[in-house]
Amino acid sequence: MITTALTEMFRLKHPIVLAPMGGVSGGSLAAAVSNAGGLGLVGGGYGDPAWLRTELSRVKDETTGPWGVGLITWSVDAGVVELVLGHRPHAVMLSFGDPRPHGAVVKAAGCKLICQVQDLAGAHLAAEAGADIIVAQGTEAGGHGGGRSTLPLVPAVVDAVASIPVVAAGGIADGRGLAAVLMLGAHGALIGTRFYASEEALGHGLAKQRIVAAHGDQTGRTTVFDTVRQLAWPAPYTGRGLRNRFMERWHGCERELSAALDAERGPYQAATRDGDLDTAVVWAGEAVDLVVSVERAATLVQRIGAQAERHLTLGANLTQGDSGGSTREWNAGSPHPTA
Repeated sequence: MITTALTEMFRLKHPIVLAPMGGVSGGSLAAAVSNAGGLGLVGGGYGDPAWLRTELSRVKDETTGPWGVGLITWSVDAGVVELVLGHRPHAVMLSFGDPRPHGAVVKAAGCKLICQVQDLAGAHLAAEAGADIIVAQGTEAGGHGGGRSTLPLVPAVVDAVASIPVVAAGGIADGRGLAAVLMLGAHGALIGTRFYASEEALGHGLAKQRIVAAHGDQTGRTTVFDTVRQLAWPAPYTGRGLRNRFMERWHGCERELSAALDAERGPYQAATRDGDLDTAVVWAGEAVDLVVSVERAATLVQRIGAQAERHLTLGANLTQGDSGGSTREWNAGSPHPTA
C-alpha cells in the first residue's frame, strides 16, 4: 500500500484522483473511483445547476467514501459554489482562474480546497488561496490546460509550494506513470483519459472506442471547439482532443470560424447529439496509447495502484543489485500487470 499526504488526508487506499471531466465524470463514475479506494471528483464543469443536482445526489447515494467536485473557476458564480457545498463534498477543485474568491468560501465551509495549476504563477496563487492540495497539470493532459510539460512542471511546483502536497496530472494512465510522478515529489496522480474509457463514464460509447483505438500523436491542442460552442475561454488555455475533420478544417483559421458561426454552430450541436465524432470533440490526452479497452473504474483503480506499488519496489531494487527484481521485470510495461 502506498501512503502519501493525499492518501492520509482523505483516507484513501490508492493515491489516485479522478479528473473532474465535464460531462464525463458523473456521480456514478466518481462513486466507483471512491469505492475502489481513490478520490472521485464529479466534473461540475461550467456549473449547470440541474446537472449538478442530479449527479451530486447520485454520488452521495452510491458511495460512503470521500468524494469531491471540480469546477471551472472563471465560469461559475457564487450560487453554483453554494449549491455544490450544500451537498457536503469532502473536496472542491477549482481550475482555470484565480481561486481566491471561491476558495475562501470553500475553506470557510470546512471543505478541502484543491487547486489545479499549469505554471508556477498559478501555484503561488493557489498557495495564497489556502489550497490543501495543488494539482500540477502538464500539457499532455486531455481537455483544457496550459503549455508546460508534466515531467519538468511537477518537481518545479513541488519545490515552489513547499509543504502543500502536490498531485500530478497530464499523460498518466497506468501505474508506471503514477510511480514516476511519486518519484518527482508528487503525492498522487489525477487521471482523466483512462477513466473516460470506463463503463461508468458518461461519455458516448463511440467516444470511448475512439480513445481505445487512438494514439497520442492523434491528439492536438486547439481552441476551435470552444469557438464553435461560443465558450469564452481566457488565454492561454487550449483544449487537447482527438484530431478529427472539424479540427483539421478549422485549426489555425479560428477567425474565419468565428465569422461562420451562424452556419457552423447548428451542425456542430447536431453532431454532438448524434455522436458524429468526425465533427464533435472527444477530449483526450497523449496517454491514449496506454488505453486498450473499456473497463470498470474499480478495476482500473486497483490495477493502477498495484502496478505503481510493483514498479516502486522494482525501482528500489535497482539500487540494491539483484534482490528480487530484474531488468526484464522493470521493462515490462503491460497495462495488464500481474502484480
